[in-house]
Amino acid sequence: MFRITLFAIVSIMFNIAINAQNPPVFGELSNLDKSFTTFDEDPEASAVMLYEKGDVSFVVKGNRIYLVKNYHRKIKILSPKGFNYGKVSIPIVATKNLHEDIVEIAAITHNDDSKMYLQQEEIYFSNSLPGIIEVSFAFPNLKKGSILEYKYTILSPFFFKLDSWEFQGSIPKLYTEFTALIPLKYVYNRTLVGSLKLSKNQVKKISSCFVPPGGTAVLSCEQLVYVMKNVPAFTGGEEFMLGPSNYIARLDFELSKINGYNGGTKFSTTWEDIDSEFRDDKNLGEQLHYKGFFRRKVPDSLRTGNDELLKARNIYEFVRNHYTWNGKSSIYGEVRLKEAFSQKKGSLAEINMSLINILNSAGIKTNLMMISSRDRGLPKKAYPNISDFNYIIAKAKINGEDYLLDATSKYHPFGVLPLHTLNHYGRVMDLDGESYWHDIKPHSKNKQQIRAYLDFNLKSQTAQGTIYMLSEGYEAIALKQGKGEYDDLGYVGFTSRNIANDTEIESYEQIKERTTNLSIYERFEFKKDITLNEETIYLNIFLLRFFKNNPFLERDRRHPIDFGYPRHYKYQIIISIPEDYKVKELPKKDVVKLGDNMASMSYDYFHDANKVTLNFNFKVNHTYFKTKDYPVLRELFSSVTSIQRNSFLVLEKK
Repeated sequence: MFRITLFAIVSIMFNIAINAQNPPVFGELSNLDKSFTTFDEDPEASAVMLYEKGDVSFVVKGNRIYLVKNYHRKIKILSPKGFNYGKVSIPIVATKNLHEDIVEIAAITHNDDSKMYLQQEEIYFSNSLPGIIEVSFAFPNLKKGSILEYKYTILSPFFFKLDSWEFQGSIPKLYTEFTALIPLKYVYNRTLVGSLKLSKNQVKKISSCFVPPGGTAVLSCEQLVYVMKNVPAFTGGEEFMLGPSNYIARLDFELSKINGYNGGTKFSTTWEDIDSEFRDDKNLGEQLHYKGFFRRKVPDSLRTGNDELLKARNIYEFVRNHYTWNGKSSIYGEVRLKEAFSQKKGSLAEINMSLINILNSAGIKTNLMMISSRDRGLPKKAYPNISDFNYIIAKAKINGEDYLLDATSKYHPFGVLPLHTLNHYGRVMDLDGESYWHDIKPHSKNKQQIRAYLDFNLKSQTAQGTIYMLSEGYEAIALKQGKGEYDDLGYVGFTSRNIANDTEIESYEQIKERTTNLSIYERFEFKKDITLNEETIYLNIFLLRFFKNNPFLERDRRHPIDFGYPRHYKYQIIISIPEDYKVKELPKKDVVKLGDNMASMSYDYFHDANKVTLNFNFKVNHTYFKTKDYPVLRELFSSVTSIQRNSFLVLEKK
């Protein structure tokens, strides 16, 4: 499989000659390579890509078209933490009938003026995944300042699949280039993903560059040259962000059409194509015709009555209680609705398709909606591709209102989607018409409201009191999920994880008469140490902190902020003033508002001779913030966390 043939070498050299842009010579280092020590924008980087190039062209071998994929990279190790970049793994595709071949691979460790070459016996092959062979090796003799250079060539029969080129990776890149020589016969859609700009974007026509199998005419080609310089490493660990694939700078390809003498063969699809395929797919569209089965299986009472919304709620609760999700989220595997119903257990697709069928059997118009979960990229609207989706939910139309439903969760009530599904929009697959895009709107009332009462016991130098906590929407769901995972003692620990360190919870009670499927009302008795200095009392008034730390500490933000849902936090504490004491010092009042009602924070108080009442109110009304909004958002969260840590009430003897 991995031998080098003369034909391959000759063909590769021919195409390299056409695509040549005076690339560095393999094995030779420039003065910049040798002298480079630090990437200024990321001085802590443990390694840097000095140079990277990928080149793709088409060749004919026998009567088959192949892609020739050439790669050349140089990595410099800047600290011992970068030694892991000395391990290289190259995936190649190997199906039952076709496979890719590695026709050349070479590697050198450069240390000052010495070179250590990779030996063929140091290259290893393994079947780590079905259909994938991993070709791996490790650079020898690594040290700080080593330059790791390698190149390889892959001969691939899968010409219809042009791999994405990632300009951005886990380390900074000084120079990254992708070139391709594509016969005009083959038309690929191209999409540049991410916010980084190309340093070079060149497309031009090259005459007489390709002879197709069995042909006599020499075809023209399109030559592509794309370059980025000084590319920062992708940092995917930022708080409140969508899946990394939305932001990693890369170039995606999709074969759209193969032109022929008598027209052409279309490869990329329209939504009309996908709609047709969906309706005929035995595991998708055909599974939505089981209304008769479910009419026989579910109680008649679920489908009777004139209140459509009440019927839909009851059906949703029935499905949620009848099934247990087996943890499988794939929407492209085998779907067995009858078996899932009988076993009371099913996959994401089986549970939500059952819900759709039962709702339709009750006369409630419900369609399947395909979405992409938050940890993945947003579906591309420009080029329809069903593989962009990995999750399905139900979309019901009731009394003119749209309701999005996912019955796999035991904690999310009717009309409230799990957080991992809140990814802006999806595609509704209407069996009776054309599919269409539909926005995903999160539940809007998400609040945590705390009211506390505090009295002093000066003899024991403590304070004690009661905390009432009302959580609504997603804030309540998070607590209920925690309550489902712990016993009562463990749950108190879970709930009190944001309570100040000097505050001890003495008792806990859930007030059931004020708890609903979208709220939880709780009562805590607490005791707190106070600082009593001669005749002065010092008290940090925040018994519980909504944010222990500012989630936005970095000076700059590279990716948009996506909270998923709007949120509201309220804190009120009523403090009884001991006899013979008066207020000496109160926290500073503050009000902060971000433009267009995006977010706000207010901190206020009032007092008389007997008590002090302090009110804190923090709202994040928008769920999505652009990177240009990051500085003001960071400052707002900085104010919030500072107030929670440093709000002191000082009382003194009269």
